[in-house]
Amino acid sequence: MTEYRLDEDFALEMDAKDPLAGYKERFYPLGDAIYMDGNSLGLMSKDAEKTLYRLIEEWKTLGIKGWGGGKIPWISYAEELGNLQAPLVGAEKDECVVTGGTTINLHTLVSTFYQPEGKRKKILADELNFPSDLYALSAEIRLKGGDPDEDLVLVRSRDGMIIEEDDIIAAMTDEIQLALLPSVYYKSGQLLDMKRITEEAHKRGIIVGFDCSHSTGVVPHKFSEWGSDFAFWCNYKYMNGGPGSTGSIYVNKKHWGKMPGMAGWFGNARSTMFEMRTDFDPARTASAWQIGTTTMLSTAPIEGSLRMMREASIEAIRKKSLKITGYLMYLIDEMLSEEPYNYGIATPRADERRGGHVGVYHKEGWRINQALIARNVVPDFRPPNIIRLAPVPLYISYHDVWKVAQHLKAVIDNKEFEKFTDDRSTVT
Repeated sequence: MTEYRLDEDFALEMDAKDPLAGYKERFYPLGDAIYMDGNSLGLMSKDAEKTLYRLIEEWKTLGIKGWGGGKIPWISYAEELGNLQAPLVGAEKDECVVTGGTTINLHTLVSTFYQPEGKRKKILADELNFPSDLYALSAEIRLKGGDPDEDLVLVRSRDGMIIEEDDIIAAMTDEIQLALLPSVYYKSGQLLDMKRITEEAHKRGIIVGFDCSHSTGVVPHKFSEWGSDFAFWCNYKYMNGGPGSTGSIYVNKKHWGKMPGMAGWFGNARSTMFEMRTDFDPARTASAWQIGTTTMLSTAPIEGSLRMMREASIEAIRKKSLKITGYLMYLIDEMLSEEPYNYGIATPRADERRGGHVGVYHKEGWRINQALIARNVVPDFRPPNIIRLAPVPLYISYHDVWKVAQHLKAVIDNKEFEKFTDDRSTVT
């Protein structure tokens, strides 16, 4: 266990010993800003830029021949990147594919695996999940003839910040057919015990899937070992794939051969794809859950990011993430938890229950968030009172975190937050 100190020299010492410190130079900084919002949108790396420009050059020089003649043929790009990403999430070959957008991928997976029958017709989720997932689950229930008010079961939080695994398991009745849960909660940063959830769901005959948008790229998973049925995630947060970049899906190989609920031609077996048959011939891998043509310009940056993350290793990234989030919480606890500061931490303290960001709460959260931005710190805010701070291991230093703590102190000492109104902007 790391023994932290409050002095600035400690942060500099940690940076001098950090094996990942050199990766910061491979990202483009936002001027002098301290960028603590990589859990919403990761910074652009030179590695991602390189693979994007290679794709642009291929388009310019090859035209349509790029589908078969690119450095990685475009026709198989989604599958090749899926195999590059597989070790980050503990998947076997061909269980991952880089495709679609997060909510589209949720729909295609849930439409496949949600098969209500008899009394087993309900979906289990929770009230703290990202709202888009709940919108989609409600839509899937309606499409199968159900009523979301009856058939979408939401586990309640005991304190408004975290969800207890015991409560999730207690809600796994014989009426639940499918469970869809986040790996990491987007406000608090709580990490679920996915292994336990999977085991308990399968004991009860429940299909289980995970939205891993807030964990992929910062927390290693073991989907295949755990036997998780499916998962999906975005690639623009810790994966640093760019705004709106292509998402990813995982389908356990035990489900290969199952007919996708939302079929499209890019899910067709490549051997028959261009025969233009009227009947769908799904691929015998996770590739079957693709729908449309790979969006190459939104996918190419992910390749560079994946190669860099494979080089750094997800284990090293996780090790630093735990140390640096622990350091941030230590600084807040020791410096800023009492009067007149009154900052609190929503994120669980135990390593095994914490993702990659720290949720900091304060009754003046929105105005403090704005004051931090005015100080050239880039956090983000989630209602009602959570400031999210993400010390992304590849480009945030311990000294950055030390400085953020000083900024949190100064906006209270100088009453800088009082300059701002409580009016919320469209994007928070």
